[in-house]
Formats: sequence, C-alpha cells, structure tokens
Amino acid sequence: MLCWGNASFGQLGLGGIDEEIVLEPRKSDFFINKKVRDVGCGLRHTVFVLDDGTVYTCGCNDLGQLGHEKSRKKPEQVVALDAQNIVAVSCGEAHTLALNDKGQVYAWGLDSDGQLGLLGSEECIRVPSCLPKIMSIDTLVRTCSGLSFGRIRSGGSIRNIKSLSDIQIVQVACGYYHSLALSKASEVFCWGQNKYGQLGLGIDYKKQTSPQLIKSLLGIPFMQIAAGGAHSFVLTLSGAIFGWGRNKFGQLGLNDENDRYVPNLLKSLRTQKIVYICCGEDHTAALTKEGGVFTFGAGGYGQLGHNSTSHEINPRKVFELMGSIVTQIACGRQHTSAFVPSSGRIYSFGLGGNGQLGTGSTSNRKSPFTVKGNWFPYNGQCPPDIDSEEYFCVKRIFSGGDQSFSHYSNPQNCGPPDDFRCPDPSRQIWTVNEALIQKWLSYPSGRVPVEIANEIDGTFSSSGCLNGSFLAVSNDDHYRTGTRFSGVDMNAARLLFHKLIQPDHPQISQQVAASLEKNLIPKLTSSLPDVEALRFYLTLPECPLMSDSNNFTTIAIPFGTALVNLEKAPLKVLENWWSVLEPPLFLKIVELFKEVVVHLLKLYKIGIPPSERRIFNSFLHTALKVLEILHRVNEKTGQIIQYDKFYIHEVQELIDIRNDYINWVQQQAYGMLADIPVTICTYPFVFDAQAKTTLLQTDAVLQMQMAIDQAHRQNVSSLFLPVIESVNPCLILVVRRENIVGDAMEVLRKTKNIDYKKPLKVIFVGEDAVDAGGVRKEFFLLIMRELLDPKYGMFRYYEDSRLIWFSDKTFEDSDLFHLIGVICGLAIYNFTIVDLHFPLALYKKLLKKKPSLDDLKELMPDVGRSMQQLLDYPEDDVEETFCLNFTITVENFGATEVKELVLNGADTAVNKQNRHEFVDAYVDYIFNKSVASLFDAFHAGFHKVCGGKVLQLFQPNELQAMVIGNTNYDWKELEKNTEYKGEYWAEHPTIKIFWEVFHELPLEKKKQFLLFLTGSDRIPILGMKSLKLVIQSTGGGEEYLPVSHTCFNLLDLPKYTEKETLRSKLIQAIDHNEGFSLI
Repeated sequence: MLCWGNASFGQLGLGGIDEEIVLEPRKSDFFINKKVRDVGCGLRHTVFVLDDGTVYTCGCNDLGQLGHEKSRKKPEQVVALDAQNIVAVSCGEAHTLALNDKGQVYAWGLDSDGQLGLLGSEECIRVPSCLPKIMSIDTLVRTCSGLSFGRIRSGGSIRNIKSLSDIQIVQVACGYYHSLALSKASEVFCWGQNKYGQLGLGIDYKKQTSPQLIKSLLGIPFMQIAAGGAHSFVLTLSGAIFGWGRNKFGQLGLNDENDRYVPNLLKSLRTQKIVYICCGEDHTAALTKEGGVFTFGAGGYGQLGHNSTSHEINPRKVFELMGSIVTQIACGRQHTSAFVPSSGRIYSFGLGGNGQLGTGSTSNRKSPFTVKGNWFPYNGQCPPDIDSEEYFCVKRIFSGGDQSFSHYSNPQNCGPPDDFRCPDPSRQIWTVNEALIQKWLSYPSGRVPVEIANEIDGTFSSSGCLNGSFLAVSNDDHYRTGTRFSGVDMNAARLLFHKLIQPDHPQISQQVAASLEKNLIPKLTSSLPDVEALRFYLTLPECPLMSDSNNFTTIAIPFGTALVNLEKAPLKVLENWWSVLEPPLFLKIVELFKEVVVHLLKLYKIGIPPSERRIFNSFLHTALKVLEILHRVNEKTGQIIQYDKFYIHEVQELIDIRNDYINWVQQQAYGMLADIPVTICTYPFVFDAQAKTTLLQTDAVLQMQMAIDQAHRQNVSSLFLPVIESVNPCLILVVRRENIVGDAMEVLRKTKNIDYKKPLKVIFVGEDAVDAGGVRKEFFLLIMRELLDPKYGMFRYYEDSRLIWFSDKTFEDSDLFHLIGVICGLAIYNFTIVDLHFPLALYKKLLKKKPSLDDLKELMPDVGRSMQQLLDYPEDDVEETFCLNFTITVENFGATEVKELVLNGADTAVNKQNRHEFVDAYVDYIFNKSVASLFDAFHAGFHKVCGGKVLQLFQPNELQAMVIGNTNYDWKELEKNTEYKGEYWAEHPTIKIFWEVFHELPLEKKKQFLLFLTGSDRIPILGMKSLKLVIQSTGGGEEYLPVSHTCFNLLDLPKYTEKETLRSKLIQAIDHNEGFSLI
C-alpha cells in the first residue's frame, strides 16, 4: 500500500513518523504481503478492509471512530468485527459503516445527528454496533450475535435498527453527518443529518436516527450510491444520475446553486454513459464508459481539473484527461485522483496543502498532474533489467479527507488493475440474467434452499430489479434509455423468462408468481420517478406466468390495472416504447389481454354471483382498457399489426351482442348507470366483421322499431282515426330501367330518413320478378354503372391507381352526389357490395378522420412519391432544388390554372423548414378544399342511411369493406358453399373438372371469374361463406361458353367432358366479360 497526504493524526497508518504531511507516495510496511479489499477515509481517520474480511483502523479516535482503543498511528484490527467477513466500508467525518458478506451493516463513531442509525442517545459509539439485516417495523428485532465488544463511551451497547427488515444491503456510503445504503432489491435508505436535504426525504424532515426508505426512488435499478460532505447521489444501471442535498457550489450539477431536498435527475449527463460517481466535500466527479471524466461543484482549489479555480454548476469534461482512458477516480475532501492504466499513472488535482496530491509539494494543482512514483503499466510482462521492488503496478486508488492511497503490486506478480467501469457483481442489485437463472435451476425440483427462494422472492418482489434486467447491452444501447427508447432487449427477456418458468421446476414458478402477486404488483404506483422505472411494464408480459389463465385474476389483471392507472406522462412513454416494438412482441401483449377478456366473458356466460359482479366488471373494464390503449398506439403508429388482430372472434358466442348494443346506446344517452355492466361496444375494435354486421342489423331494427312505435303513438293519439295506419316494413323502389337514376332520385327525395333503415325491395316497371336479393343487386349494379358514367363528369379517373375521386369541374347538380351517398349507405344496410373504386380517403372522411400523404400515394402514386422525396431530401437547399411554392396547378377544360394552397401561396417558397406544411396543404386541397361542396352532398346522403351511432364503431378499412367488399379470399370455402341445380351435384364429372381447373387458375384469373359471375372481384365483408354461388347445367353443347347471371351469382355451365375444353371455354368467357366498371 502506498500512502500520502495528511498524517497529523496517524491516518496514513505509517506508524510513529515525524512528518505531519507526506508529500509523495510512501510504502506502508504494515500492508506488505496483505491484499486490501477496500479503504474508507474520514476527515481524520482511515479504515482498511483486507481480503480476508478483517478490518483495521488508524488515525484520530476522539469520537470513537476507530472502533478500538489501541494505537492510533498504525493500523490496528477492530476485534469487535472478528467474526464478520467485511467486504466494504465507508467513512463520514467521524463515523464509519462496514458491510459484511451477508448484507449486514455495522456502525461506530460519532452519532451526533443519528448518522449511525442506531436510535441511541449517545454522542458516539466506540465499538461497532450491528444493523442486523436492516429490519422493518413489522418484523421482530433480532440481536446481532458473534460480536465481541470492549469499553463503550456513554454506556453504548450493541443494538438493532428497528425501522428496517430482512433487507440485504450491498453498498454503503457516508457523508460527513449522514449515511446511505443500497439494498439488493434496489432500495435506497438514508439516515442522519438533513440540514441541507442530503437525506432526500423532503424539506419537512429533520435528522433521522434510523434508516428511512427514499420512496421517491422506488422502481429505479441502481448501480451505485455516493455521498459528499452534505450531498448525495445515486447512479442507475443505464447511467442516469439523481442528486440531492447541499448545492451551494453547484455540486449537484443542476445549473444552479439551490439546495435540493428530494432527488433530482442530472439531465445533462443522461446520455454520457456514466458508470461511476464519487464526491468530495463540495465537488463531484463522474466516470464514463469510454473512460472520460466530468467534474462539477466547488473548484476553489482546482479540484475540478479545469485549469481554473471557478465553481462549475454544470458537469464539465476534464479536458486534459481527454487523451487518456481513465478507469478509476476518487475524491478527497478538496482534491481528485484519476488512474490511467495505459501508462500506469495516477493523476491528481486540487488542494495540495497537506501533500494529498502526492506531487512532492504542497502546491495546489488546477489541472491533472502526475503523482510521483515509478509507475508501471500492467501488460503481463516484466522487463528483466529493472528492479521490480522499486516499481508499482496500481491495483486500486482510494482518496478521502486529505489523504490518498494506492493498493499496488510489483511488476513480477502484478494482476490487472480494478476497472470502475466494470462493477463487482457481488455489490450489485439482483437482476434476472443467465448466470442467476442457471444457479436457481441447478437445484432439484422441490428442493430449492431457503436462501435461493429468498433470492427469487427478492428479485421478483422488486420492480427496480426487474427494471434492471434484460438490458440491451449490445453497443451499450441501454445507455440511450429515454422517452423514445426503453433500453431493453425484448428477445433476451423472452428467452430468459421461458428458461426460468419451466414445468420441471414448479417450485420456482410458484415462488415467482407469489412474489409478483403479493409483493410487486400491489406496491405499484401511478407516478414513476424515471423512465427506467417503466421497463418491467414492457418485459413482464413476456413471462409465461402472465399467459396462464390460472394467474389472470391474480397477476395479469392487477398488472393491467396498474398500467391503466399510470399518470399521463409515464403512460405516454410506455406508448412510445410499444410503438417501436417488433410486431410479434406487440402482438404478444395484445393476445395476452384478448385471452383475459375471453376468459372473463366465459365466466360471465357461466354466471357471476351478484356479490361479485362489481369486481368482475372492474376486471373486464381493465382488460379492455389495456387493449384500448394498445389499439390507440397501433393506429397512431400506422398499424404495427393489422387492425383485425384486435378482433375477439368469440365475442358473439359469449355475449348477447344486441343487448350489449342497446346498453351502449343507453350509456351514450344517459351516461354510465350503476346497474349496467361494461359494454363491449365501448371498445369496438374487438368486434370482427360478423359482429359489426350484427350491430348494423341491430341498429337498423332498433331505429325501425322506433319509427313504427312513433307512428303507432301518433295514430292512437288521434281519436278521429278509426284504424291505425299501416306501416310498410320495407323501402320500396319502383324504377324504370331506361330512367333508373331519375326514378330513384324521385322516390328517394320523398323518402323519410327513418325509412332508409328498412330492408330495400326493388321493382322494375313491367317485370314480374320478385326481389329475393337478385333484383336488388342488379339495381345497385345498374345505377352505379350509370352514375359513374363519364358522360356525367362527376368523377375523375386516375389511370395510375385505377381509382376515382370527385371532380371539381363537374356541371352536375349536387343532388346526384347526394344520391350516390344514399346508394352507398343503402348498399351497406342491405349487405350488397358495389363496384365503387374510391380510395380509402373517402371512408376516412366519412368517419371524420383526416386523409394523409399515404392517401395521396394511393390515389396519385407519382405525386405521392414526389411529395415523399421532398420530405426525405437530406440537404438544406430544398428551395433551389425543387423550385416550389405553395400553389397547385390544375387543368380547367384544356387550360391550366394555378391555385394558391395558402394565403399568398404564390409568394411563399417551399423550403426545408416549411415543406411538411406544404405537403399537408397539398393533401388538404386534393381531398378537402377542392371538393368540399361535392363531398358534403355525398356525406349528407350517406349519413341519411348510416347516420346512427353504429358508424362510430367502424375503422375506415372496415367501412370500405362493407361498401366494396374485401380481398380475403378463401377459394376452398367458395367451393364448399356452392350450390348445384339441374343435373349437377358436387361429385358430377363436369363439376369435379370445373373445380380442378378453377383451383389451378392464377389469382388474377380467379378474381376475373368473381367479376364475371358476381359483378365484383371483391367479396362481402362476411367472407366467402356469405357468397353463395349456384352452378346449373345447360342444354347446349360443348361448343358453348359458360354464361353468368350476375344478379343471382348463377353460372350456366355446359356439360364439358374434357378438362382442357372446360379450361379454354371458361378463360374465354371471363376474358370477354366487361363487367360493371367505370370504363
């Protein structure tokens, strides 16, 4: 051991030397052939811990700080700790804390402010007293055994802290008059003086004589604690620093000089990958993963190393160390030391008046200066021509008070120096990792020792431990943790959880489940101290226990309750993290809570006792609310997973969907009533197409019934009418084929709004056909073909996308647009798909959602791509490159016309700053401004039919599928549901070869066949099962082509005997079919 600095009280342990100060490193004979584990430096005393766990002290003993009454000049063993294996120490001005390998804390020395945490009345304690496994209020106090004790001033005796419980401590840190402890469960305890807020408990708290939990830090995974004269710090596993206490010189680094009474995040160092922190009396130093050093606080003696004596209220990098990789730092009272392994040298700066810089003088140093000595870097080889006894390989440096130490070895037997960037695992909090799981699983099933069970319990009872688990260590990614990045490796979380929770180890699974249920989840709060405290909300759904239905009500639902109760800010962060998850991981969370909902609905169907209905409703509400949040994230992000992944297909089987809809309507009208259960309609995203179709039917029946009831009431109220006027249950349209548009407009203009909800029956003048669906379908096909005819000029056709949009150059009356809106609404209510080639933007607008650039790309691909190129252009010269202003050029009957997108748009150039506004204005013009009056007429017509509350339940894609069908083809289902007439049946030879040929057709030909047979190449929203095809035989020979009757989905199929003949004739028929399309 090398020692230098103030020796006036014997605190260097050099024995009876004459000098009061030692100006350069000097060997301590006492430590020859001894390995030092830790050193703690008080203002006038020093504590040494050897590798065998024994403790030696030296220096001033006026206040009992040595723990013995022996010589003060050289290290003497603290016999009272003989039976203990001490692993770490820390010293305040005149008190000491020692930590043993079992997590017990011992204290001795000055206790004027309660800094020993022993609840005693003595001014000081001269013999170490035990804080045995720091105990809680609810736990019986246990005395500490195995201690020998000597003469104790003021009647001091061994006693227990009564405010903490069976908590395993891994780190201790002492300020001048206060103390900190970090537990294995990532809890921070404090006690002692609180004059400057150094306990972090708040301004109302005075000194504390027993350890107090700093509740405001719960949930954060900590790597280290540190204390200065009257300020405190904690460092998280991902490099975030929280500080509190005295800040007169800016030692908290918070850009001011105001004391803090509660922990505050040091934001400026958040992304600097801080891995270690140490404190002087009024200054602070921080070490980065890359080996850089930041300092801040008091700089009056140069202890910040910035070549000045200024105080720094913000962290500042030590410039003169930037060329070297520093791996160790240490702070004395007013000096700082740093170790550079590449050269083997120690650098120091700050106050030098007591020789603590080791430079050979008492001068202060304002920038890093080499400590004198024959330093030898560790490289595994020792040159043969040097006297190895005179060269020193640094193992570890220590500083405190006005003294400094270096544990060293000689070159011929030196080992690698300590690296503070790689913390000792034994002094870290529990985290779930490969090694720990392997250790747990190494015990036979059913024979897990108590200490292992306690370890599992401690880990899974602590949100801080789980938040420190599964970190993304590749490229040190977790140091980027913030509102947009969780710092979690989700794949590691999944793999480790699945490795831990195994059927072969039920005892471990049961312990994890019990800890989550009884300890972790009940303690969760709605507000969180930091983003790092949110991580387990992301990772816990990966645990297989969450997906076990036996744990739904005990773990998954309480977890969901905590999630939905999060305050706005942490919930927003969690949503951000969800939004960047890989689709399978996001789907995992969705599937979990879908399973919970199904589980609850099955219980509901079996029957819930009245006494349990309230709690059942709250459970169901929680599960659905979590899904609602996930759905919101999914939509906002542009669908991480398809919207139909939220469908719960079992809903229709498990609840009365009609009754649920009626309850929902009542809630909308009257608010939430106490006796009405949770309505699934409040969460429409879980409904599949079948369920929404049922809702449409329910809505139509409900409104129709209301109309009939109203008519009856009116009739009854009139005493002069002898009979009640009959109400036709159908909407009857009588039209002529040659004037289908005019006749339909005439009838519909006179129709009352409520009558639009009735089933539609169509009669063609002069025809006897009864409308069983076929006539109605033909009506829709004919009228849409007529209305979309280019002769009206109502719509513009876009060649690239083969879609249509309203034409702002039409001369047609808005009544026609109103009619098309009505027709689309009637098609929905009568479950008939129409061939209407509008982009998705139309359905967004009908549902009051804003069209976006994606919609422009769909309608006008070239223009959309150009807009995207404008947004993606990386250089600053946007204006010069694109030469655009806020205008749009449109064709007006052969001439071009320039329209301004904003006021003075012609004079507003598009640049890098306003390009997003330009694109938004362009999209707004195309989809909104240019066609406002036409769309308004369409919208009014559509909402005349579909204007009920049920429309709110649809997504734009779903509404589009209701109108024009979808492309979820299931060709086997089509074959299965086909009916046969005449001589045909399923096993008829012609039918068998027909289906062989059909299934061999490419997708495009199959779609053409649908168009040929049904009038549309899309299928109804209810799927293929609702598309009933009929194939009948004809009397013609094999030379004839198949013939379709689109209104009835009927195919006349000649009795072909050869497969190739059938293939040829079928393809010929579908290729020459024109269909009812726009062109």
